[in-house]
Amino acid sequence: MNLANKLTMFRVILVPFFVFFMCFSAVPFRFTAALVIFGLASITDMFDGKVARKYNMVTNFGKFLDPLADKILVAAALVCFVELGWTSAWVVFIILAREFVVSGIRLVAASSDKKKVIPANIWGKLKTAVTMVAIVVVLLLAVLMIDFGLLEGFPAQIVIDILMYLSALLTLISGIVYCVDSREFIDPTK
Repeated sequence: MNLANKLTMFRVILVPFFVFFMCFSAVPFRFTAALVIFGLASITDMFDGKVARKYNMVTNFGKFLDPLADKILVAAALVCFVELGWTSAWVVFIILAREFVVSGIRLVAASSDKKKVIPANIWGKLKTAVTMVAIVVVLLLAVLMIDFGLLEGFPAQIVIDILMYLSALLTLISGIVYCVDSREFIDPTK
């Protein structure tokens, strides 16, 4: 296994530790630990692709695992947010449903006669950026307010709601655009 794939695997391995700190209230400074782990996982996401391209380490395994690792990390954070009552299940459902639909279309396109790889569009990239920022801000608010007892009276839930609703809206738009752009692969008659 090359270095780029090891970085991706490391990101997947970090997810259970992230969930542990998010969900077990007996752990002191748990949100600080979760934020550090999420940050570390996000950094590995940035580096694995750069390493793979720079040192010609791009593999089919890496092409499969990298986006899957991203989805697992984001899904873990969002499910933990629902568990903690920080966001609504319907918001997370929209985000996760879009990921399943897009992944399914990508599989169909890649296995079609055209062997087409459908790249992410600007809406997908914007959705990803906003979702990652939203997760980091929510975690940072938890660190400041819960772990360190700061920002008393700050309307954290309003900020969280705005970020998560914006993420869900962009996710919905990007999913619709993706489906429209890929309609040749979702024809039920084929």
